[in-house]
Amino acid sequence: MNKTVVIDIVGLSANLIGEHTPFLKKYLQERYLTPIRPVLPAVTTTSQSTYVTGRWPQSHGIVANGWYDRVDSEVKFWKQSNKLVGGEKIWDAAKKADPSFTCSKMFWWYNMYSTADFSVTPRPQYHADGVKAPDCYAHPAALRDQLQKELGQFPLFSFWGPNANIKSTKWIADASMWVDNQHNPTLTLIYLPHLDYCLQKFGPDFSKISKELGEIDKIVEELVIFYEAKQAKIILLSEYGINPVNNPIHINRILRNEGLISVRTERWYELLDPGASKAFAASDHQIAHIYLNDPSVKEQVIRILKQTPGIDLVLDREEQKEYHLDHERSGDIVAVADAASWFTYYYWLEDAKAPDYAHLVDIHRKPGYDPVEMFMDPKNPLIKLRAGYKLARKLLGFRYLMDVIPLDATLIKGSHGGINMGKEYYPICITNTPLDKNEIEAIDVYDVIWKHLM
Repeated sequence: MNKTVVIDIVGLSANLIGEHTPFLKKYLQERYLTPIRPVLPAVTTTSQSTYVTGRWPQSHGIVANGWYDRVDSEVKFWKQSNKLVGGEKIWDAAKKADPSFTCSKMFWWYNMYSTADFSVTPRPQYHADGVKAPDCYAHPAALRDQLQKELGQFPLFSFWGPNANIKSTKWIADASMWVDNQHNPTLTLIYLPHLDYCLQKFGPDFSKISKELGEIDKIVEELVIFYEAKQAKIILLSEYGINPVNNPIHINRILRNEGLISVRTERWYELLDPGASKAFAASDHQIAHIYLNDPSVKEQVIRILKQTPGIDLVLDREEQKEYHLDHERSGDIVAVADAASWFTYYYWLEDAKAPDYAHLVDIHRKPGYDPVEMFMDPKNPLIKLRAGYKLARKLLGFRYLMDVIPLDATLIKGSHGGINMGKEYYPICITNTPLDKNEIEAIDVYDVIWKHLM
């Protein structure tokens, strides 16, 4: 098989390639760019699972970055076991065709306990005293220690949160090249998250994102030069593009005002009680899965959502089939925002009653995705001093809460996940040879990778 590398440049769309990305602009002069029609939802875990299985969400089961577990009665986001993804993965099919085939899976999601030969993914240490320490998980296990000895500790706090920056993407790129030099895998899958941060914060505003575009351009150049020297076939692609938004939809507040959501009060704050709610939403960017514990409210919920400005589609179970999203993990109703809107997870009606985790970077306890975690509260002029004090407590070994995240969803200027955006915001696939179509479906990416391997 041909040595192949797939470089996933998160958030990259055709409209971003230009004067601020000189390498990519020059690289494209002798390559072919093909738009990818985004899968619904166009989010990280769904897109990547579609790419590596060649199947729709109705088959592989990754209906969003998180969903409601109807047995545990809990909303669970950002799980990591590859066993959650149904269907044969491309590296397993390749091993059947060529027993000598090997695969390196560098930070692509659902990375743990996969059958890939080499893999690395973020995995913090959670200490008994409440401290969250940066770390990563790797297979084989010794790979974690080898990489952190060579490259330093994985910069977790540069991977997500207010301090997200190029350091984590650089670490991933360096780790990918190190693994390649040591093990020479046949297929390498590399995830570069850098553009995800600035584009969600500011949208495609070049006056605010030009620095980040230049930074990712240099890393892509370094990777391309490295893999070209290895005679590898190179595919550059993205999972989604990010379009400008200006309308956060507080879908759970809407449902709560209709008397459909239950909360528990602990200390001064309210916690969403999904198992006791008649209906609630697990929000993820521009999609929301609405789960019904009381089927009798279905028509009421559909009517409310269809009357809500900014909601583009309201899909019941039967209608989800048209969008390949009819899976047991999907909501009884799925709402899709229009291009200018997105869904928050907020369910409280007064900020004073927001849960303590709302002010933290806490991706596992929040019952939905929260892009506002990329900001420190801009209304607090002392917020950086507060963060510094919290960090000092951490370094001294004291308990602390890094409660610096605002509750202002209007800060977010870019989003993704829907399917009715302009084509300039479609994800893209860049190859050395032209593809058979002027535009491909997300499931076609599997075939593109396969043909490069063969």
